[in-house]
Amino acid sequence: MLLSGADIRRRLFDRSGKPEDWLVISPVLDRQSQLKDSNASIDLRLASVFIVPKRSHLPNLDPLHESYGTNQHNPTDRVVIPIGDKFVLHPRQFTLGQTIEWVHMPRDLGGYVVGRSRWGRDGLIVATATGVHPRFSAPLTLELTNLGEVPILLYPGLSYVQLFLHTVDSEGPLDTAPAAFSGTTEPTTARLTLEEREIIRRWPKN
Repeated sequence: MLLSGADIRRRLFDRSGKPEDWLVISPVLDRQSQLKDSNASIDLRLASVFIVPKRSHLPNLDPLHESYGTNQHNPTDRVVIPIGDKFVLHPRQFTLGQTIEWVHMPRDLGGYVVGRSRWGRDGLIVATATGVHPRFSAPLTLELTNLGEVPILLYPGLSYVQLFLHTVDSEGPLDTAPAAFSGTTEPTTARLTLEEREIIRRWPKN
Protein backbone atom coordinates (compact mmCIF):
# COMPACT_ATOMS: atom_id res chain seq x y z
CA MET A 1 0.00 0.00 0.00
CA LEU A 2 1.31 3.43 -0.96
CA LEU A 3 1.33 5.86 1.96
CA SER A 4 -0.48 9.20 1.61
CA GLY A 5 0.97 12.45 2.89
CA ALA A 6 -1.22 12.12 5.99
CA ASP A 7 0.03 8.54 6.54
CA ILE A 8 3.67 9.68 6.27
CA ARG A 9 3.06 12.49 8.75
CA ARG A 10 1.43 10.07 11.19
CA ARG A 11 4.36 7.66 10.96
CA LEU A 12 6.87 10.49 11.44
CA PHE A 13 5.21 11.45 14.72
CA ASP A 14 4.63 7.87 15.92
CA ARG A 15 7.28 7.02 18.50
CA SER A 16 5.67 3.90 19.94
CA GLY A 17 7.64 0.67 19.87
CA LYS A 18 11.37 0.28 19.37
CA PRO A 19 13.43 3.13 17.77
CA GLU A 20 14.54 0.84 14.93
CA ASP A 21 10.86 0.55 13.94
CA TRP A 22 10.35 4.31 13.67
CA LEU A 23 10.18 6.20 10.38
CA VAL A 24 12.67 9.07 10.62
CA ILE A 25 13.16 11.79 7.98
CA SER A 26 15.14 14.68 9.43
CA PRO A 27 15.48 17.60 9.19
CA VAL A 28 12.28 18.55 7.36
CA LEU A 29 12.84 22.30 6.89
CA ASP A 30 9.32 23.16 5.74
CA ARG A 31 6.81 20.46 6.66
CA GLN A 32 3.89 22.31 5.09
CA SER A 33 5.44 22.52 1.60
CA GLN A 34 7.38 19.23 1.63
CA LEU A 35 4.63 17.02 3.02
CA LYS A 36 1.14 17.78 1.69
CA ASP A 37 -1.87 15.64 2.62
CA SER A 38 -2.98 15.72 -1.04
CA ASN A 39 0.29 14.07 -2.19
CA ALA A 40 1.52 10.51 -1.74
CA SER A 41 5.15 11.46 -1.15
CA ILE A 42 7.48 13.77 0.74
CA ASP A 43 9.78 16.23 -1.06
CA LEU A 44 13.48 16.02 -0.17
CA ARG A 45 16.10 18.73 -0.47
CA LEU A 46 19.53 18.76 -2.10
CA ALA A 47 22.56 18.88 0.22
CA SER A 48 25.85 20.70 -0.36
CA VAL A 49 28.23 17.83 -1.20
CA PHE A 50 28.75 16.67 -4.80
CA ILE A 51 30.98 13.89 -6.13
CA VAL A 52 32.04 14.78 -9.67
CA PRO A 53 33.70 12.21 -11.99
CA LYS A 54 36.94 13.50 -13.49
CA ARG A 55 38.05 12.99 -17.07
CA SER A 56 40.87 10.47 -17.11
CA HIS A 57 43.03 8.30 -19.35
CA LEU A 58 41.10 5.17 -18.36
CA PRO A 59 39.68 3.37 -21.43
CA ASN A 60 36.73 2.06 -19.41
CA LEU A 61 35.31 1.37 -15.95
CA ASP A 62 35.83 -2.33 -15.30
CA PRO A 63 33.77 -3.63 -12.33
CA LEU A 64 36.04 -6.70 -12.10
CA HIS A 65 39.16 -4.57 -11.67
CA GLU A 66 40.63 -4.80 -8.16
CA SER A 67 40.60 -1.01 -7.72
CA TYR A 68 37.08 -0.50 -9.08
CA GLY A 69 35.13 1.77 -6.74
CA THR A 70 38.27 3.54 -5.52
CA ASN A 71 39.40 7.01 -6.57
CA GLN A 72 42.29 5.37 -8.44
CA HIS A 73 39.95 3.57 -10.85
CA ASN A 74 36.95 5.94 -10.59
CA PRO A 75 38.67 9.34 -10.23
CA THR A 76 36.37 11.94 -8.70
CA ASP A 77 36.42 15.38 -7.13
CA ARG A 78 34.54 16.25 -3.95
CA VAL A 79 32.86 19.64 -4.29
CA VAL A 80 31.08 21.48 -1.48
CA ILE A 81 28.57 24.18 -2.45
CA PRO A 82 27.22 26.24 0.48
CA ILE A 83 23.48 26.87 0.66
CA GLY A 84 22.88 30.13 -1.19
CA ASP A 85 25.47 29.27 -3.86
CA LYS A 86 25.01 27.05 -6.93
CA PHE A 87 26.48 24.01 -8.66
CA VAL A 88 26.64 24.15 -12.47
CA LEU A 89 25.61 20.85 -14.08
CA HIS A 90 26.70 21.02 -17.71
CA PRO A 91 24.96 19.26 -20.62
CA ARG A 92 25.66 15.48 -20.58
CA GLN A 93 27.38 15.84 -17.20
CA PHE A 94 26.81 13.30 -14.41
CA THR A 95 27.36 13.87 -10.71
CA LEU A 96 26.41 12.34 -7.36
CA GLY A 97 24.58 14.44 -4.79
CA GLN A 98 22.62 13.60 -1.67
CA THR A 99 19.67 14.74 0.37
CA ILE A 100 19.86 17.07 3.35
CA GLU A 101 17.52 14.69 5.13
CA TRP A 102 18.70 11.59 6.94
CA VAL A 103 16.21 8.80 6.20
CA HIS A 104 15.71 5.83 8.50
CA MET A 105 13.31 3.18 7.22
CA PRO A 106 11.56 0.82 9.63
CA ARG A 107 11.31 -2.89 8.88
CA ASP A 108 7.80 -2.65 7.43
CA LEU A 109 8.38 0.18 4.93
CA GLY A 110 10.18 0.46 1.60
CA GLY A 111 10.36 3.36 -0.80
CA TYR A 112 11.58 4.80 -4.07
CA VAL A 113 12.94 8.19 -5.10
CA VAL A 114 11.69 10.04 -8.17
CA GLY A 115 12.88 13.35 -9.60
CA ARG A 116 10.31 16.12 -9.44
CA SER A 117 8.74 16.75 -12.86
CA ARG A 118 9.27 20.50 -12.70
CA TRP A 119 13.03 19.90 -13.00
CA GLY A 120 12.73 16.97 -15.39
CA ARG A 121 11.14 19.28 -17.93
CA ASP A 122 14.37 21.29 -17.91
CA GLY A 123 16.37 18.13 -18.71
CA LEU A 124 17.46 17.22 -15.17
CA ILE A 125 17.23 13.47 -14.61
CA VAL A 126 17.50 11.90 -11.17
CA ALA A 127 17.94 8.35 -12.25
CA THR A 128 18.58 4.68 -11.75
CA ALA A 129 19.09 2.87 -8.45
CA THR A 130 16.71 4.77 -6.22
CA GLY A 131 14.93 2.00 -4.33
CA VAL A 132 15.06 2.39 -0.53
CA HIS A 133 14.99 -0.89 1.40
CA PRO A 134 13.68 -1.59 4.89
CA ARG A 135 16.25 -0.78 7.62
CA PHE A 136 18.11 1.67 5.37
CA SER A 137 19.50 4.55 7.44
CA ALA A 138 21.47 7.40 5.82
CA PRO A 139 21.02 10.40 3.55
CA LEU A 140 19.85 9.33 0.09
CA THR A 141 22.39 9.48 -2.72
CA LEU A 142 21.09 11.21 -5.86
CA GLU A 143 22.40 10.39 -9.35
CA LEU A 144 22.03 13.64 -11.29
CA THR A 145 22.37 14.00 -15.08
CA ASN A 146 21.72 16.96 -17.35
CA LEU A 147 20.16 15.66 -20.58
CA GLY A 148 19.39 19.16 -21.82
CA GLU A 149 21.35 21.44 -24.14
CA VAL A 150 22.18 24.22 -21.65
CA PRO A 151 23.77 24.16 -18.17
CA ILE A 152 21.41 23.70 -15.21
CA LEU A 153 22.11 25.51 -11.94
CA LEU A 154 21.54 23.30 -8.90
CA TYR A 155 20.91 25.10 -5.61
CA PRO A 156 21.49 23.17 -2.37
CA GLY A 157 18.42 23.55 -0.18
CA LEU A 158 15.88 23.24 -3.01
CA SER A 159 13.63 20.17 -3.40
CA TYR A 160 14.66 18.17 -6.47
CA VAL A 161 13.24 14.74 -5.59
CA GLN A 162 10.30 13.12 -3.85
CA LEU A 163 10.26 9.98 -1.73
CA PHE A 164 7.32 7.57 -2.08
CA LEU A 165 6.77 5.09 0.77
CA HIS A 166 4.89 1.80 0.77
CA THR A 167 4.29 -0.98 3.24
CA VAL A 168 6.20 -4.25 2.95
CA ASP A 169 4.18 -7.43 3.46
CA SER A 170 5.97 -10.55 4.62
CA GLU A 171 4.70 -13.93 5.82
CA GLY A 172 7.85 -14.46 7.86
CA PRO A 173 10.09 -12.18 9.95
CA LEU A 174 11.77 -9.46 7.94
CA ASP A 175 15.56 -9.46 7.64
CA THR A 176 17.05 -7.46 10.49
CA ALA A 177 20.30 -6.68 8.62
CA PRO A 178 20.70 -3.05 7.56
CA ALA A 179 20.33 -2.29 3.85
CA ALA A 180 23.34 -1.61 1.62
CA PHE A 181 24.84 1.89 1.98
CA SER A 182 23.26 2.32 5.41
CA GLY A 183 25.29 4.69 7.55
CA THR A 184 27.08 6.40 4.66
CA THR A 185 27.33 10.13 5.25
CA GLU A 186 28.40 11.25 1.77
CA PRO A 187 27.65 10.15 -1.82
CA THR A 188 29.70 7.09 -2.66
CA THR A 189 30.22 4.60 -5.47
CA ALA A 190 29.92 0.86 -4.93
CA ARG A 191 32.31 -2.06 -5.31
CA LEU A 192 31.38 -5.55 -6.41
CA THR A 193 31.50 -8.22 -3.74
CA LEU A 194 34.03 -11.03 -3.96
CA GLU A 195 31.17 -13.45 -4.65
CA GLU A 196 29.94 -11.37 -7.61
CA ARG A 197 33.43 -11.25 -9.11
CA GLU A 198 33.93 -14.99 -8.71
CA ILE A 199 30.66 -15.82 -10.48
CA ILE A 200 31.84 -13.96 -13.58
CA ARG A 201 35.44 -15.22 -13.46
CA ARG A 202 34.42 -18.86 -13.08
CA TRP A 203 31.75 -18.83 -15.75
CA PRO A 204 32.65 -21.33 -18.52
CA LYS A 205 34.26 -19.67 -21.50
CA ASN A 206 33.32 -20.79 -25.02
